Amino acid sequence: MTQAEAGVATPSVARLVLVVAAGVVAVDQLTKWWATEALADGPIHVIWTLDLRLTTNTGAAFSRGQGYGWLIGLLALVVVLVLLRYRHRVPGVAGAVALGAVLGGALGNLADRLFRGPGWLRGPVIDFIDLNWWPIFNVADAAISVGVVVLVVLFTTRAQS
Repeated sequence: MTQAEAGVATPSVARLVLVVAAGVVAVDQLTKWWATEALADGPIHVIWTLDLRLTTNTGAAFSRGQGYGWLIGLLALVVVLVLLRYRHRVPGVAGAVALGAVLGGALGNLADRLFRGPGWLRGPVIDFIDLNWWPIFNVADAAISVGVVVLVVLFTTRAQS
């Protein structure tokens, strides 16, 4: 039985998780840096309902749990460690890219909590993508959402076969 048949990723697929995660972190942090500079004077209308509007979030998804950023940051740190541990078990390239997106998104938002605040894990997460019909989010949030959906589809279809 090969590693792939046993549900264990090859070393190159496991490395792909890390490469994708690093790319997501880089894009996320660069866009947040850009947003803090370019949107400080107000929002920019892009097209239809898409605006770029600088906000910060000290809570969890959809601004729930305001004031519990330290706890959310701690949970994110645990999630990152678990994802790193299980990166060798993702099914194929699509799974590696999806897991890398989730890992990179978690690391991107965790970096905000670590380095943008008044204390350890107390920093606000920078959000700036405003669809005007959905809560404002960032690149890390989008990567996490898409990555989770892809992983659910992959594991669901794998379980059915």
